[in-house]
Amino acid sequence: MKPFSELLTQSAAAHGHLCPGQVVGVRMAMLGCRLIGLDEPTRIDQIKKLIVFVEMDRCTADAVAYVTGAKLGRRSLKFADYGIMAATFVNLETSKAFRVLSTEESRSLASVYAPDVAQERERQLAAYKRMPDSVLFKVQKVQVKLNEYDMPGPTRRKVECSRCGQVVRDGREILIEGLPVCKPCTQGCYFGHAREVSWPQMDWAPPLTEQQDEADEA
Repeated sequence: MKPFSELLTQSAAAHGHLCPGQVVGVRMAMLGCRLIGLDEPTRIDQIKKLIVFVEMDRCTADAVAYVTGAKLGRRSLKFADYGIMAATFVNLETSKAFRVLSTEESRSLASVYAPDVAQERERQLAAYKRMPDSVLFKVQKVQVKLNEYDMPGPTRRKVECSRCGQVVRDGREILIEGLPVCKPCTQGCYFGHAREVSWPQMDWAPPLTEQQDEADEA
């Protein structure tokens, strides 16, 4: 794995800015990968062994995703909306899984590890770089139950919702009286009053480039 300083610089650039959450996330990912025995998680042979659950939608989550190479589109990154500064790292080959949690004590100890830094935000940033893992984190050995629909790879199941007709992938439907129903039709969702609309320039499509033309002709 790349050195911490290099990973932090690159992760912050990808995220858009450097902040304490980036430091925590990079270190969290480095520790989690080490615990499950992956030293180069972004390498193709190792990324296929890895699933990561993040429990917050904050800067830390971006750092964890960057260091591990886990992505929603690859189905190797899972989001559990708990609002907790934690991530769980799973080695699919060995079934080892560890949950790494950022400690609240680390925030109050920032002045101990960075007494030379006056501003609070900068003090946290410096302190999180200096703290040992045992101060910055708690670690739990856990078991993570995964089924075939949770695994990376091609779509394993597609069904139509019996109420709205929307296609639901990867076993995410709910059976009601033996019929598949999508979650928005049963459990409520983050949007409401949905209705289909038209929009300006709705027939727009990207112009073909010469490269695309050549690829189509090949």
